[in-house]
Amino acid sequence: MERVSAAAIIDAQGVVTGWSEGAHRLTGLTAEEAVGRPVRELLAEQPPPEAVAALTGTAVLRHRDGPPLALHVTACAVLGEDGGPGGYVITAAPPDEHEPSLAERAFQQASMSMSVFDADQRYLRLNEAACKVMGVPEEVLLGRHFPETVEDEVHSQGFLRHLRQVAETGRPLRYESFTGAPALNREHAWTTDMWPVRDSSGELIGTALAAFDSSEQYWARQRLALLNEAAATIGTTLDVVRTAEELVGVVVPRFADFASVDLFDWVLGAEEPPALAGTDIALRRVAHGSRTEGTPEAAVHLGEVDYYPPFSPPARAILEGRVIQSHAGEPAFMRWIAERNARAPEGRRHRVGAHSMMAVPLRARGTTLGVAVAVRIKQSDDYGGDDAVFAEELASRAAVCVDNARRFARERTTALSLQHNLLPRGLTGQAAVEVAHRYRPSGSQAGIGGDWFDVIPLSGSRVALVVGDVVGHGIPSSATMGRLCTAVRTLADVDLPPDELLTHLDDLVTHLAGDDTDEVAELGATCLYSVYDPVSRRLHLAAAGHPPPVLVLPDGSTQVLELNAGPPLGVGGLPFEAMEVELPEGSLVALYTDGLIEDRDRDIDHSTAELCRALTAPAETLDALCDTVLKAVLPEDPSDDVALLLARTRALGEDRIATWDVLPDPEQVARTRQAATDQLTAWGLDEAAFVTELVVSELVTNAIRYGAPPIQLRLIRDRTLICEVSDGSSTSPHLRRAHAYDEGGRGLLLVAQLTQRWGSRQTGSGKTIWAEQPLPPV
Repeated sequence: MERVSAAAIIDAQGVVTGWSEGAHRLTGLTAEEAVGRPVRELLAEQPPPEAVAALTGTAVLRHRDGPPLALHVTACAVLGEDGGPGGYVITAAPPDEHEPSLAERAFQQASMSMSVFDADQRYLRLNEAACKVMGVPEEVLLGRHFPETVEDEVHSQGFLRHLRQVAETGRPLRYESFTGAPALNREHAWTTDMWPVRDSSGELIGTALAAFDSSEQYWARQRLALLNEAAATIGTTLDVVRTAEELVGVVVPRFADFASVDLFDWVLGAEEPPALAGTDIALRRVAHGSRTEGTPEAAVHLGEVDYYPPFSPPARAILEGRVIQSHAGEPAFMRWIAERNARAPEGRRHRVGAHSMMAVPLRARGTTLGVAVAVRIKQSDDYGGDDAVFAEELASRAAVCVDNARRFARERTTALSLQHNLLPRGLTGQAAVEVAHRYRPSGSQAGIGGDWFDVIPLSGSRVALVVGDVVGHGIPSSATMGRLCTAVRTLADVDLPPDELLTHLDDLVTHLAGDDTDEVAELGATCLYSVYDPVSRRLHLAAAGHPPPVLVLPDGSTQVLELNAGPPLGVGGLPFEAMEVELPEGSLVALYTDGLIEDRDRDIDHSTAELCRALTAPAETLDALCDTVLKAVLPEDPSDDVALLLARTRALGEDRIATWDVLPDPEQVARTRQAATDQLTAWGLDEAAFVTELVVSELVTNAIRYGAPPIQLRLIRDRTLICEVSDGSSTSPHLRRAHAYDEGGRGLLLVAQLTQRWGSRQTGSGKTIWAEQPLPPV
């Protein structure tokens, strides 16, 4: 026993039966004075119950001639013959003589938190790091049950459950958690190794653990997860504001308690970025968010323009092109918070505790689009260097998405403007049909397509109804659509039959594709060209790869006009076939592009049937019927552009048409002229007689002199007075300048000057020369 600093033996009744020289030196009591006395008489105060239960702890002993001694004592049970406790050996050492071993020093000075528990989860030992985490010295915890030392929270219950699992199974385990600690003001990530402790016989007598603070690794993983989430959630739409909202949604509340995105006004428009000056920077708030509902911290309302002075972190971030961090206590930060509080005092109480902020410029392709601001209020950690690197990477990804959305919006606006200027705005007045139309641009990311339509007045009160669709999207498709639309109008002015017009149009598309220029879209187009004659009530039409029109008769029956659609434009070398159909007056013809009935999620036959049903729905006007059709047939978010053209046919009665067959004799000119004058008198159009006489004389004379029989004169009273002379020759007339001594050559020039317009068209048996003159308003 002398080798031990101090030792004593007590029996099962607590009576001292042995006393070492070391005990004599510590207490001043000799063996004769101590042996035989109850051990409680040697104590200056009762030891803590937890120390008694743990058989280790601090005990205060009486000294024979001095003050009481506080010693760390350890008791070891001595077993009797029956296997029960027969007494205890108690050892102690004075503080000034205790020299810890190397292993004990390593245990106490370890950087990770280490603790030892008995089999019932009572504390036996803690190192300095563990005491720092718990916030109390080791003596306060020794002998106490773990649940007594922590709050009854979910994370504490999980810790205790794993500790018991080790004691019950005798197997080590690793436990990862993200929790707080009594002495820490924020939550930490912990990686805890727990293992069983056994005596020399292999019996489990306790458990031990080492907890490593893995917060840095945890936050690094969290930042990586946020970046992965940002890649999936930012930029899901090509909408600038929505993209900014997605950025805020990613960072709040895991990275920031409050975040905002402010952009330059030009980002939201079509203009180019202006040069930055040294004055206040004007930015528009497009998105903000907070962990507090309603975002009460915001001093700027959504959609409002704010002016950032040069000293402010957002302005500095834009001007310097880098992340600007600012923290509580810094003059710039306090000035910034004071300005926010003065501007929106109602949010002051929600800004209390704001201690760190970051302003990150949103830069893409060398251009600064705006700034994102992140503020920490409830999160206790200030933003650091790793946070700045993360924020810069996140802002860079978001800025590219914002710039893509801006470019898409600008191209979409340009394409829409181009189409708006190319498509007919107000359809020219004519009597052949009543028309209504709708153009619905797609909202998809592919951009605006090349759908188009047109209504073209032709000679003889006829009208051309056209719809077409160019392959591709964006400005190139819109430009190609403009070319085709112009080409169709030019070819229609020549009065070509539908199948011949499509053949010329096909040649044009093939030629454009051969140019291989950047202006031409991915060439290929469909087109349906039709001509309606209100005199004969016949519809003449041909298609190039385009969906057939739907016809609604006056009795309400519907039918899809089954015509041979032919190949799309640009294929080349294949013929187009035309068809004719006679229509009762008041028939409805619906022409449309494939976006109305075709979609990857819709059956074409089903959509066509829905279209037929919708066209028979009651409607006060054709405009209202257009809206009804689109609502009934189109899905909520169509993936392609849609053009719809509705035309209700009219007919010119026999009382508005006069026809005369003319013999190829010059003497017939006067008789024909008189017949035309008499007809004008019958129609009450005497005011137009002078010009009409001149036109009839010139056109009939030319037909007799240069044409071939049969010759026919026809007057049509429509919104204009139309004079037509047909003959069997295919030679077209042309204007020429007559010389001073020429006897003729001035007739067509006079016709052109006295009438509103004139022209010629080829027919199956020859040609027709026509001229129109305006009628006085009725």
